[in-house]
Amino acid sequence: MRAELKDLGGLSTRVVDTLPEDVQPGLAVVLCHGFGASGSDLVSLAPELMESSEKLAGAARFYFPEAPLDLSPMGMWGSRAWWMIDIMALNQALADNSFRDRTRNDRPEGMLEARAMLLRLIEEVKAETGLPTSRIALGGFSQGSMVTLDAALQLEENPACVIAWSGTLLNEEEWRERGKLHKGLRVFQSHGRQDPLLSYAWAEDLRDVLIEGGAEVDFLPFNGPHTIPAEAIPRTVALLERALG
Repeated sequence: MRAELKDLGGLSTRVVDTLPEDVQPGLAVVLCHGFGASGSDLVSLAPELMESSEKLAGAARFYFPEAPLDLSPMGMWGSRAWWMIDIMALNQALADNSFRDRTRNDRPEGMLEARAMLLRLIEEVKAETGLPTSRIALGGFSQGSMVTLDAALQLEENPACVIAWSGTLLNEEEWRERGKLHKGLRVFQSHGRQDPLLSYAWAEDLRDVLIEGGAEVDFLPFNGPHTIPAEAIPRTVALLERALG
């Protein structure tokens, strides 16, 4: 297995594959970590996914961009974020039950900048691999799933698929409008029924908005917290294999 560090779209990105140096991938998989994680947080998924599928091992290249914001000044050493979260305001909104109404139509400050960087990364991945947008899979965990979905809906054509582990609905009005231009978008979404950070009901909101826009959503509820469950791995593999054709 080969791993290297590159700057793509202005983001420090870990690139992992098992392909010979002179062989280009048939599928690029971009996976974004969540708020408060390090840039290497999801990298272990690459060998796990490839060990589960000879097809992926022989054709996929994985990209793990590090979010642009450093949380070290907040005492979270080595942690990164796609945009800042006001923890005090979040706790207050959760306490007075206003969080959902305030956030589902919210575009957090910094989201546009994160989207732009991820879109530049996608273009650079396409240039590096020679792959079309339809062979670029996008996904992530928590805040990482939100930024990848936001970027996917800005593309001129559908990416290979979108993977949303423990995400939620943001920027609802724009996502609804952009979703109408992406009918047939393949999405795998998983969410824990006991998620204490992003409610399971909010995940159902996201699922419903995507389906109403014409997306093909494979929705996996599970009994657990804010995490990527073991049962999500074979469903993710199946979606990526389908993207390879």
